[in-house]
Amino acid sequence: MILQVLWERGPSTVRQVHDVLEPRTGGGYTTTLKLMQIMAEKGLVERDESERAHVYKAALRQEDTQGQLVNELVERAFGGSAAALVMRALSTRQTSKKELAEIRRMLDEYERGNR
Repeated sequence: MILQVLWERGPSTVRQVHDVLEPRTGGGYTTTLKLMQIMAEKGLVERDESERAHVYKAALRQEDTQGQLVNELVERAFGGSAAALVMRALSTRQTSKKELAEIRRMLDEYERGNR
């Protein structure tokens, strides 16, 4: 959720991120701070320490991060099978007819682009 806030809002202080997350999660400020420090150590976010209140930003674009995470998930949990990932995703929650139609449209578009 922290990355989502940074992608949506751009560079932000811990306080700004916490103020967005707190109503959703109820977590404390120090928890947000600690998580953002860990994320900086892991290279997920970058920290600008030039100001008194450090400003954090996502290290990678949303699309790049999501691509890396999905690749890792497919390899580790689904033996490299994108089909197994999709089927598990569809079976774990109710999918509306509208959403299924959108998935079909996206698959058709993907297939046309890969010929």
